Amino acid sequence: MRIHANDGISEQAETSLTEEGFKVTTHHVPQEQLNVYLNGESVDVLLVRSATKVRRELIDACPSVRLIGRGGVGLDNIDVAYAKDKGIPVINTPASSSISVAEMVMAHLFTLVRDLQTANRSMPTEGRTRFKELKKECGGGMELRGKTLGVIGFGRIGRWTARYALGCGMRVVYVDNSTTTEALELEIGGQSIRVPVKMVGMDELLEVSDAISLHVPAQKDGSALLGRTELAKVKPGVVIVNTARGGSIDEDALLQALDSGRVRGAALDVFLGEPEPRADLLAHKKISLSPHVGAATAEAQERVGDELADQIIAWRSSVGVS
Repeated sequence: MRIHANDGISEQAETSLTEEGFKVTTHHVPQEQLNVYLNGESVDVLLVRSATKVRRELIDACPSVRLIGRGGVGLDNIDVAYAKDKGIPVINTPASSSISVAEMVMAHLFTLVRDLQTANRSMPTEGRTRFKELKKECGGGMELRGKTLGVIGFGRIGRWTARYALGCGMRVVYVDNSTTTEALELEIGGQSIRVPVKMVGMDELLEVSDAISLHVPAQKDGSALLGRTELAKVKPGVVIVNTARGGSIDEDALLQALDSGRVRGAALDVFLGEPEPRADLLAHKKISLSPHVGAATAEAQERVGDELADQIIAWRSSVGVS
C-alpha cells in the first residue's frame, strides 16, 4: 500500500510504516498538482497537516485514496463528512500536540506581560541609539503569578494550558460546552496534586480574566468567538492568546481593542488568510507573532507520527489488505 504524507511525517513514523511494508513518500506536492500525483502513484493513504486542503473536489478526483489522515487536532482543512459519505475514513491525532501547544501559549503569555514583543522588534535596530527610551517603553511589565487565566475550550490542549498556568501560580477559570472539570492533576517535584479550576459563563470569564487563551474549533457558522461585543466586555488590560483558529477572533475588532488600550496585548499563532496574514496585524507593536507553529516541536511530531502509524496499521488490518 502507498502512503503519501504531503506535509511531511516524522522519520520514526516513516521507518515504522516502511518496516510494515508500506511504500511511503513525504515530499510536498503543490495543492493544484496533488490530484495528478495521487492518481499517478495510486496512493491509498493521504496524510496532511494544516497546509494541504482535502476538499470534495480532490476526494472525487482521487478514487485510489481509501484513508485520509490529519497530523494534528483540527479537521477544518478536510471535508470530513463528504469523505465518510464516500466510505473514506478520516483519522487525526488529538492527543499528540497538546503539551507543545500549551507551552507555546505560556511562551506568548510571558512575552506579552513583559512587552518582549516590543523589545525584540526594537532592540536590533534601536538598541544602541535608544536604549534608555526602550527601557522605559518595555519596563511596565507585570507578573503572571496571582493573575487569572480564562481558558475558552477545556479539551486536551486547554487542560494542559491550565496545568502550566496553575504551576505558575495563576488561578484558572474556563468555559466549555461539553466538559465539566472541578480540579486538575499536576505533577510537581515527583508528586501528584489536585488543584481546583472553576467553570464559569462566558461573560464572567471575560470580566475576571487577566489573560485569555482560546482552544476551540472553528465555529460552524464561521463567526468569531471573540468579536466586538465580547472584546467590549473584557477586563481592561487583558492579554489574549490565540493558538486555535484564525477566525476565532475578529481581527478588525482585535486591532481596535489594542489601539484603544482595552486589550494590553495579543499573541497570534493562527490567522485568517494563511499563509498570507494581513500586514497590519504583522506590523502591530502590541501583537506577539508566530507562524502557526504551536505543535511544531520534535516531541510532538514524533507523537503525531507514531499515532498516525498505529492507526494506519490498525486500519489496514481491519480492511484485510496487504
